[in-house]
Amino acid sequence: MRVAGGLLDAQTTRFERVDPLLPPAAPPPEGHVLTAAMGNGDRVAGVLSYSSFPPGTATTLWSALELYELHPLLGATGGAGMDVLLREWRHALARRQAGQDSACLLTWPSRDAEAAKPLLAHGFVPLTNLAVRVGGVPTPPPGLSIRLATAADLDVVLALEMAELAYSALVGAAIVRPDAERVKREALARHVDQGDPIWLAERDGVVAGVAHCRLMDVTARGLTATRLRPGRWGYVNCVSVAEPFRGTGVARELMAVALHELYRRGATGTFLYYNPPNPLASVFWARQGYRPLWTSWELRPATALR
Repeated sequence: MRVAGGLLDAQTTRFERVDPLLPPAAPPPEGHVLTAAMGNGDRVAGVLSYSSFPPGTATTLWSALELYELHPLLGATGGAGMDVLLREWRHALARRQAGQDSACLLTWPSRDAEAAKPLLAHGFVPLTNLAVRVGGVPTPPPGLSIRLATAADLDVVLALEMAELAYSALVGAAIVRPDAERVKREALARHVDQGDPIWLAERDGVVAGVAHCRLMDVTARGLTATRLRPGRWGYVNCVSVAEPFRGTGVARELMAVALHELYRRGATGTFLYYNPPNPLASVFWARQGYRPLWTSWELRPATALR
């Protein structure tokens, strides 16, 4: 897409002002181009992409089967530009036939509060935050026995991750599909085989919780660079505590060890996804030093866009 009028440069400047941890605004992917005019004659643009995910794939555990995603180019127009672009998106979607298992998705910097009002007005809900933590290597406290999981631990890790999925489905974007356990098991087996660090906390020989992590090298040309600045990042994929041990500090101790080890292995920062409506995660992760960088605004089904 040819970006007219320097919208991408103006958007990068706005991002720098909104949040210094944001990477430069990325060119949108290929897709259907939308443009909209504002009252003062300025124009904004965006690219609408469509994805469909076959049943039985991992993506369907956190996404609708049909996904309509908008990649806005608002320049410096802020909330006013977002509003007119969402109106144009509504007209474009009216010409499509979205099913019930569908969603509209738009990801935008969390600290751009001006964009929140029009998103809420058009029916979007802030379902997922990409949160980051930089600096301050924690010292693991004494207490729990914490070790790396092996292939022999697959069943207990799977049970903990299924519990996390079930709770996230109540308060976020996750969906417990009929084949969720099989999909989760296959994904976990791959992560164990490739050596991703999955830490288990034990108390008196009983597994109390899991922290499923990995290390990622973000390069300037990689897809993840649209969300994070280049560097080595630790990704916290899932943290789950067994029910009898909840509220006893297991997650806090487990994360202290996991973060210490991720930094020891070269991470300069860590990131994760959590659901703002989750009354547990939204408090816990802030206490661990994480703060939102990007927010994914979503509505389901896609026909609910107003």
